Amino acid sequence: MKYFLLNLFVLYLKNWPVYFFSFFIIAGCSQDIRAPKTKSVNHVDEYHGQKVSDPYRWLEDFTNDEVKEWVSKQNDFSTQFAKNKYQISIQKDLESIWTSEFLSTPYKVNGKTFYYFNTGKLQHNKFMVRDCDSCKERVLIDPNQFSSDGTIALASASVSPDGQWVAFAKSDGGSDWRTWKIMDIQNGQILADELRWSKFSGAEWSPDSKGFFYKKYPMPDGEELSVVNTNPAIMYHALHTEQSQDVLIIENKEEPLLSWSILVSDDGKFKILYTTKGTDERNLVSAARYDKPFTPIVEDFKASYTFINNENGNLFFLTNDDAPNGKVVRLDFDNLNAGFEDIVLETELPIRNVDMINQSLIVHYLDNTFSNIKYFTQEGVENGSLKTILPGTISGLSGKNDDVEVFYSFTNFTQPSQIYKLNLLNNVQELFWEEKLENFKSEDYVSNMIFYPSKDGTLIPLHVSHKKDLTLTSDTPVLLYGYGGFSISLVPRFSKRFLAWMNQGGVFALANLRGGSEYGKNWHEQGMLLNKQNVFDDFAYAAKFLHSKKIGSSRSTVIQGGSNGGLLVGAVMLQNPDLFGFAIPQVGVMDMLRFNKFTIGWGWESDYGSPQKLEDFLNLYSYSPYHNIQDGVCYPPTLVTTSDRDDRVVPSHSYKFAARLQNLQGCKNPIMLRVETRAGHGAGKPKDKQISEIADIYGTALNFINQN
Repeated sequence: MKYFLLNLFVLYLKNWPVYFFSFFIIAGCSQDIRAPKTKSVNHVDEYHGQKVSDPYRWLEDFTNDEVKEWVSKQNDFSTQFAKNKYQISIQKDLESIWTSEFLSTPYKVNGKTFYYFNTGKLQHNKFMVRDCDSCKERVLIDPNQFSSDGTIALASASVSPDGQWVAFAKSDGGSDWRTWKIMDIQNGQILADELRWSKFSGAEWSPDSKGFFYKKYPMPDGEELSVVNTNPAIMYHALHTEQSQDVLIIENKEEPLLSWSILVSDDGKFKILYTTKGTDERNLVSAARYDKPFTPIVEDFKASYTFINNENGNLFFLTNDDAPNGKVVRLDFDNLNAGFEDIVLETELPIRNVDMINQSLIVHYLDNTFSNIKYFTQEGVENGSLKTILPGTISGLSGKNDDVEVFYSFTNFTQPSQIYKLNLLNNVQELFWEEKLENFKSEDYVSNMIFYPSKDGTLIPLHVSHKKDLTLTSDTPVLLYGYGGFSISLVPRFSKRFLAWMNQGGVFALANLRGGSEYGKNWHEQGMLLNKQNVFDDFAYAAKFLHSKKIGSSRSTVIQGGSNGGLLVGAVMLQNPDLFGFAIPQVGVMDMLRFNKFTIGWGWESDYGSPQKLEDFLNLYSYSPYHNIQDGVCYPPTLVTTSDRDDRVVPSHSYKFAARLQNLQGCKNPIMLRVETRAGHGAGKPKDKQISEIADIYGTALNFINQN
């Protein structure tokens, strides 16, 4: 580490004129720093009789050499703004923070304990095994050995019921495509079996541990990082066989937008088949005794059903059918005509998930975004709860129906991860492990939850975190973060990247916008489809509220969001150009008229709507970031980020948005584009790339807002 910092200092000395020059350009905006020129083309599409210009359509071919050259110039342009004292300080801070040890929540399979571990010095977490409670831990899978640059990652691992095998998936350069391999846990031997063209899939083992189910897509006919992904199939792979011998379980070429997944009950007696459309939470469900054909039990796309477990032929599900906040239901498989029976009734608190452990239903509620765990009998009688010392988020609490002892993780905005061991017989818990960061004390930081009114008066929760001794003023740097979509809840979690921001004297504010599921199904619906503008208003009004309380100002507030959150930032900065000092839209969905033309984008129509439908088109066109940039308007300094191998939200979204914004920008505030190489939508990114990205982004943002 000392040699790295020394080299960094030497580099700084060698290039001090560049740093010095850049500092004064940024500080005074006395010179017009021009972004690289981007050619435009005369391309026009027609939607429902309306002509829509797409002058940067050529950037959609992101594997083209001309596009690659353009990306290189954009990276050169954005890099110069990252060369400042804040970037250096954040880099140093993160390198210290990231030295902390990491441990995932352990889980047991047939007497063996499995977990992920990192000393703090590794690019990726190792997958570990302890063969018995008193056995010494050993490394099972070390993804740090997959590639010299750390860009091939371990995406997931699934252990067979007998604890003899582990199926693990590799991700190459951040892509969603997965290659599955199988390892003998006892001797570490990797079988010759190799399964390709899998995506959005786990490995669900058969009860006899002789094979597993997985999802496979047709081999792409074209560029694998952009071609539309449809017509998946569920396959069964038997150990020691070629992929070509895999057994087809289900597909439907007549309806290529359908997708499936299979679950096997803990006791191996039942299998459950889900049928879904894109990201729509509503699903069909079929069930069967393991060796029998499936029988449909939910035949309409009207609600979400999630299998919990089986107990003597009684199938338990979590559903929001006629219960927006969720309820637990039971189905007697031998008496299907009786239908579903309500077991745990809906309450004012939305249910996040349910597990069946030690013959009990462990129900995880969200109470104003904080975890609230209650225990119920299988007849729905409440008989206890899990108490935590502080409010926060519980995760990893899972196990089998006969487990007595389980583990769970706890965290919040100011508390790094803690792992507790819980005895469900007496509800006694003990601290098993906790993350310890160098030069960090939780008591030096505070986090408060505030409710503020959005444009329509709806009260929105806002978590505000910062150093305890920080004096809040209109000049305080504020990082406002949001997502607001796809029924995804943002819950209190400790984050090293946000800690680095707070350590720079900043406030981190997280808004729980509509579009998530923090308050159940209705909260999601208020922020989807034709209600999407509510999400943008919620975010803008969070900033207005903070400013009214003298917590930052339009000069010192930075907005950030990724993926659907990138869309959020793009839309809100265009609708409110004078409200923010800096914008960071990351891997965002920016072209709302063409998002469904690439990879899995069509699956987002459940939340966004379809441009091919008139009503949806008019709504999408009204807020699409790429199409709503106004010529001559002064937009805040903006750093658009993406990755060259993002096949979730293809990088052309960000390319086109940045190019058009650069061309139409009405003042000297620079529009920058940072493109990470050998990376995807975010998952699997090695430690060094994460640190570099965070330091560049926050360093650039702080340099701008602190000079205003």
